[in-house]
Amino acid sequence: MRAAFLTVLAAAGLLAATFLASGIPAPARAAEPVDLELVLAVDSSASVDYTEFNLQLQGLTLAFEDPELADAIAAGPLGAIAVTLIEWSSAERHEISIPWTVIRSGDEARAFADEISRAPRRVVTGATSISSSILFAAGMFDTNGYEGTRRVIDLSGDGYNNQGAALSVARALVLDRAITINAVAIENQVKGLGDYFEESLIGGFGAFVIRASDYEDYIGQIRRKLLREIMPAPIS
Repeated sequence: MRAAFLTVLAAAGLLAATFLASGIPAPARAAEPVDLELVLAVDSSASVDYTEFNLQLQGLTLAFEDPELADAIAAGPLGAIAVTLIEWSSAERHEISIPWTVIRSGDEARAFADEISRAPRRVVTGATSISSSILFAAGMFDTNGYEGTRRVIDLSGDGYNNQGAALSVARALVLDRAITINAVAIENQVKGLGDYFEESLIGGFGAFVIRASDYEDYIGQIRRKLLREIMPAPIS
């Protein structure tokens, strides 16, 4: 049995070496199927102080601790989602706070919530480049190792796009890749920001905006938003 195993192992090594020598890439490992690939993009620009930033993390933590969210994940056809958390501000200022993580159970959802609660702030100050943030988020789907039925960017922000590419251009590039953009408009400084997000930011299948009057209100609103994103959209 051992001799047979070693023979198979040697053959596998020879096959890999052959691919490398020929310049042909070895076959990629199949992506893991999930119901949803979700990028959580939180605002970390100059308009967001440390208290407000931490309220965003608190809202996300409480949402992933909620048994109702774990039930929503389990209700999907595959019973699994893949999620990552990023911070954004100026053009080219983005940081991955928590890498791609698959969640299939309440325990895994609570573990992800614990990671969020302990995550440090990695981006401090900067402009508000929503266009750059959604392009960065879109690129994160390319090599994450998951294949979702849906791909969604969930962006939270409290201001208008004021740096980087035109938001209309970035939005079109993202939507061309069949990625949905949803948003939480935190209207503590810019009243009517939700209207701007409706007109200029969101798009894709089932896209929507949730409005939060301030960062305290965000805590409850992000839970509602995540539940709506995770549950499969109704087919009319």
